[in-house]
Amino acid sequence: MNATLEPPVQAAPNIRRELDADHVCVLTFDRPGSSANLFDAQTLSELDRHLAWIAASGAAGVVLQSAKPSIFIAGADLRALMDAAKRNALPPIIELGQSVFTRLASLPMPTVAAIHGACAGGGLEVALACDYRIATPDAATKIGLPETQLGILPGWGGSARLPRLIGLPAALNVILGGKLHAARQAFKIGIVDALAPRERLLELARKKIRSGKPHRASHFLTNNRLAAAAIAAGVRRVVLKKTRGHYPAQIAALETIANGVSLPLEKALALEREAVVRLASTETCRNLVNLFFQRERARKGPPGEAVQVAVIGAGVMGSAIAQWVSSRGSPVLLRDIDAERVGKGMANAARLYDAGVRRHTFTALEARDGLDRISPIVDEAPLKRARLVIEAAVEKMAVKKQVFARLEELCDRDAILATNTSALSVSALASGLAAPGRVAGLHFFNPVHRMQLVEVIVGVQTEPEVVQHLAAFARRIGKLPVVVKDSPGFLVNRILIPYLMEAGTLFEEGASVTEIDNAMLDFGMPMGPLRLLDEVGLDIATDVAETLGSPSRALAAMRDAGLLGRKSGRGFYLYVQPREKPNADLAPFRRGRENPSRDALRERMVLPMVNEAARCLEEKVVATADDVDFGMVMGTGFAPFRGGPLRYADYAGIASLVSRMKEPCELLKTMAAEGRKFYEDPD
Repeated sequence: MNATLEPPVQAAPNIRRELDADHVCVLTFDRPGSSANLFDAQTLSELDRHLAWIAASGAAGVVLQSAKPSIFIAGADLRALMDAAKRNALPPIIELGQSVFTRLASLPMPTVAAIHGACAGGGLEVALACDYRIATPDAATKIGLPETQLGILPGWGGSARLPRLIGLPAALNVILGGKLHAARQAFKIGIVDALAPRERLLELARKKIRSGKPHRASHFLTNNRLAAAAIAAGVRRVVLKKTRGHYPAQIAALETIANGVSLPLEKALALEREAVVRLASTETCRNLVNLFFQRERARKGPPGEAVQVAVIGAGVMGSAIAQWVSSRGSPVLLRDIDAERVGKGMANAARLYDAGVRRHTFTALEARDGLDRISPIVDEAPLKRARLVIEAAVEKMAVKKQVFARLEELCDRDAILATNTSALSVSALASGLAAPGRVAGLHFFNPVHRMQLVEVIVGVQTEPEVVQHLAAFARRIGKLPVVVKDSPGFLVNRILIPYLMEAGTLFEEGASVTEIDNAMLDFGMPMGPLRLLDEVGLDIATDVAETLGSPSRALAAMRDAGLLGRKSGRGFYLYVQPREKPNADLAPFRRGRENPSRDALRERMVLPMVNEAARCLEEKVVATADDVDFGMVMGTGFAPFRGGPLRYADYAGIASLVSRMKEPCELLKTMAAEGRKFYEDPD
């Protein structure tokens, strides 16, 4: 990626210009050879030349649109930006983007961004430089500024222009949240001025142009210096409580926006530039951007076709899988052993759809159509039309073997049989079947509608084309696949369980529930380990640990006493209204009075994760260190700013960690002795 300010001229332009009969200039973004429009130095310079022509043309108005089917402008070319940051060459690119968008904002004629598809980061920043923003209510249209999720902040005018458009409090919610909003949400927030179907977007844009320049509210009550300082002080407390100071972009964005909102635009833009350049060189930014690239890599590849899917088992996981798959356009058969179980499964799917409507993930019509794609069945009917069967029955090998033996008789011989097991051997499950090559694992994580990762588990006899089909299926339904070898616990649970069991041991030795959880919250985990055990269920976690041969005595005793966590109302916490609180009646499950420091607690829990992560790489459970880190961040929420357990090991020093481990694996000992890292080039 050429990131200089004078890039070579490409044969095919990124932007087409057309002046229509009404003297409206339409700029159509259409990056050649790509499914997405991105901003790099080439495109910015090209846009600048078009704007110079428009300024001198006497055009009646300007419309920005995209020729891509599902993307307006996806933002900046991150690889070019990070390469520039690595070479200390980022300031000129930030200045170029600000200069071009300011030229757009300064045009004397009305300007309209006609948005269909993803409008993120720099895509929204160029739209904010327009007088009007109109959008399609299509599901593909997502609008937002996700930069803080990448460890930086909007630096091409977004941090300065958004609070002037919608007011400081609303702008802080958008920028600090870093989320992409559905078009209707963006309209309610005030980012978008109007909605229209795609076929009427240009018509509406011309109507806005004829209405002249808009008259906007000043937001003086929130955007003055004193009010901004007071608002920032309150938001700062909330941000620090939530992030524990681990995400510098959050505080930098807050300070940049609050300090700049009452300044002239030019000075606010200067604050943006300084903050972006500073943040782009941080370890946190590098790790978050690497995680972004890992997600993009997981999304690449053929997405598969919408085939009929059968889900066997209508419990919490089975019904959630059925709901998710049906929401992505595939017909689903949901089967269980009796009508009551199937009815509960359908009710759970309906609840998930209702929640999606409330979150604006679906329209009411889309939710109804999705639920209609789920066909409940009780009878053991033939499944000849199902191309993929996902078994989500109880986590017992004997039960699953019976289910698979019967499925092999009921299904077409070319159908893929997948199990949603979290720890049981796929190879053992397939043994004894006539066609073990078509059996694999497809491990969804709970809750299905929130967790993006799916483990595609390769048994000893699983055929390569089955693995390819399952990875493509995962991509088609919007999940991120990671291919793992069939081994106890696979990847995520194998690394997670030693961590959870160590937390149980620390509890048994006397450490308090809140101190154990707070130690890992301080480390950057989204939830403390004991709270996570309550959410997963102590019965499920202990069963998996027993499968892996590493159970905790305290957890097993709590399970046997019926303290299962949230599902039973009692675990390490009591789940009572209005909020949960630590369970004070856990003395029978302790055998010590130790009270280690948070640092000591954190080390006891982190080191087993690092060791097991390295052992997974050593045993080739996955192919690369990237796969290990990606799986742990996406599957468990492992502190994203740290990049994963292996990146953390590099940062903390492998030799130092090995010296403090009880039984480091051979790979770690070798790397420590040789001074090697998992990522020799951190960028």
